[in-house]
Amino acid sequence: MQTATRFIPALFVLLWATGFIGARYAMPWSEPFSFLAARFAIAVAILALLILIFRARRLAPREALHAIIAGALIHGVYLGGVFWAIRNGMPAGLSALIIGLQPLITAVLAGPALGERILPRHWMGLTIGFVGILIVLGPKIGDALGGVTPATFGACVLGALGISAGTIWQKKFVGNADLITGTLWQYLGATILMAVGSFALETRTFELTGELIFAMTWLVLVLSIGAIFLLMWMIREGEMSKVSSLFYLVPAVTAIIAWILFDETLNALQIVGMVVTTFGVAIATRR
Repeated sequence: MQTATRFIPALFVLLWATGFIGARYAMPWSEPFSFLAARFAIAVAILALLILIFRARRLAPREALHAIIAGALIHGVYLGGVFWAIRNGMPAGLSALIIGLQPLITAVLAGPALGERILPRHWMGLTIGFVGILIVLGPKIGDALGGVTPATFGACVLGALGISAGTIWQKKFVGNADLITGTLWQYLGATILMAVGSFALETRTFELTGELIFAMTWLVLVLSIGAIFLLMWMIREGEMSKVSSLFYLVPAVTAIIAWILFDETLNALQIVGMVVTTFGVAIATRR
């Protein structure tokens, strides 16, 4: 069992990096908040079924409320901010770069919030990882700044703050909750937040296409269920500064997937950036 758990961080990074595939397919056919509200609602239904099958432990009312808050931050604020920014013209590469600040934000907040000891090597690893992200994404954003506005930039920053605060909230208040039940309450909080955004700001129209169905299926099963279970497990078992540093690997893995599936460019400089990022993560997460 211990040997198998070693592969959880790598599997999480791989699954999390595929999220852009679904977003790329879905956004032409749906508005962001409406799409996310539907995605989270489907995830709630699946998790409710899993709770019945596995007879998962219920959460106390106070735990459930904390899980709702954590979910609204981790899923609602984070994905809502990123999807809205990309929908409104923010280049995906620059969006990923801004979200790449998340491990640094989490490391800063984790010390006072959780009492975790952040060692100098953690800061060094986090900094090296961010430099690697700059190298990987640099060629993609050099000539694609047209969609950057105070609103789209602010939405991405809000997304990075949301997932950082949400993971810390989860660790502090709901860290020992049952994974299935806790995740259900998380998605309930995210569903409520995205539904409010949808009714307040969008027309709630969908154009049913094969691409939209594929995107919804992939993002619900692979990301909302599979990857999030892995993330919640790592939050429960590990220190937040180490868990959050894994997010530095996502842009590099995403670049490789885009190269394979969509024939996007992947030059020598970007490969160097991936190596630098991996080195930084290794420094920040080693025991």
